[in-house]
Amino acid sequence: MKVFWNWVQAAFTAIGGFLGWFLGGLDGFLYALIAFVVIDYLTGVMCAIADKKLSSEIGARGIFKKVLIFVLVGVGHIVDNQVIGDGGAIRTAVIFFYLSNEGISILENAGHIGLPIPEKLRMILAQLNSCDGEGVDK
Repeated sequence: MKVFWNWVQAAFTAIGGFLGWFLGGLDGFLYALIAFVVIDYLTGVMCAIADKKLSSEIGARGIFKKVLIFVLVGVGHIVDNQVIGDGGAIRTAVIFFYLSNEGISILENAGHIGLPIPEKLRMILAQLNSCDGEGVDK
């Protein structure tokens, strides 16, 4: 049994080491992104429960999207190290983009559940929802 647990520990160590290398280490930006991703997923599940539309298929798709966020952070880190050579500009830009995206989604979910949102912030969210990626009204 001890040999089994040694293999389990070695597997977790290898996975953790790979993720640390791939994501560029655990810094404050990545901790914040992890927190925002988890909170966004949980608030999305809360919205689905409140609307009585909880679906394992939609939940799985949401998890795949969250995993893809971290894959893109890893790609940004690789581009920083292998193409640019040093620094973390691309990785940080990817993290900031998804931090803001997840933050907006958390606020939308909170408003959907019924949490009070300041009117100014509600107007900004409505404006963001009414524009496409180029800033042009839909």
